[in-house]
Amino acid sequence: MAKDLFGNEIETNPLLRDKFIEPPFSILDTKSGNWQKRKKTWQKLGIKSEVGRDSKVINMDTMSKKNNTTNYVSIFDPALCEVLYHWFCPQGGLILDPFAGGSVRGIVSNYLGYKYTGIDIRQEQIDSNRKQALNILDLNNQPNWYVGDSNIILEQFNEKFDFVFSCPPYADLEVYSDLKGDISNMQYIEFMKAYEEIILKSCRLLKKGRLACFVVGEVRDKKGNYIGFVPDTINAFKKAGLDFYNEGILLNSIASASIRANGNMKTQKLVKVHQNILVFKKPF
Repeated sequence: MAKDLFGNEIETNPLLRDKFIEPPFSILDTKSGNWQKRKKTWQKLGIKSEVGRDSKVINMDTMSKKNNTTNYVSIFDPALCEVLYHWFCPQGGLILDPFAGGSVRGIVSNYLGYKYTGIDIRQEQIDSNRKQALNILDLNNQPNWYVGDSNIILEQFNEKFDFVFSCPPYADLEVYSDLKGDISNMQYIEFMKAYEEIILKSCRLLKKGRLACFVVGEVRDKKGNYIGFVPDTINAFKKAGLDFYNEGILLNSIASASIRANGNMKTQKLVKVHQNILVFKKPF
């Protein structure tokens, strides 16, 4: 039986899994045994993406600020980073992340030999990320994290990148701070204006022929209707001059979905157990 880069035994597929880590299909199932093995192994390195974060989340299914505001921190899947870097970024490539958030995407990047540059508006988040990276990676192999508003910081960059990769705020689903420039605390019209500007500036720094990938999910408004964040993200990249190239569905763990199903169906809302992986290509 074949082994992954950590020495874990994995189910083999001589045509696909051995070459691509996971079969390069449009459905990525995080519940599978191989996926969970990789995820747990990454976590054993000491990655703690939740540290340095204290957000408020509005329940994705009901979006009721009055009754469903809780402390919650979303954790990015390190196994997903590994797969998407392998599929869409050239070996040793430069990665730009305009919505860095926690430490996962940066640490996984440099651990695998890529070079990561991430931006986050909160000093405490960057301080936590840097501390974790120093405990996991060599001193001369640290991700570059910048503190500030991506709309401003991106204008200061001249270097071109091989891959733009991020998981942006899902509108105001998680409110990270009250800082000026933090788009998670903006009304949706203001959010989209800043969001499109950040995407445009990121894409200008992307090398021709390279890919950009955002992992996003749909969000409901106060009336319980989806706001259309996924198509709005696609349109933002198209406005920036990129082509819509791939779409994947990330199947998440069922977790509390079964418990929430009865309540959701009282208003005929399906419980969301997936996210969208949107991939764009910059023309030559």
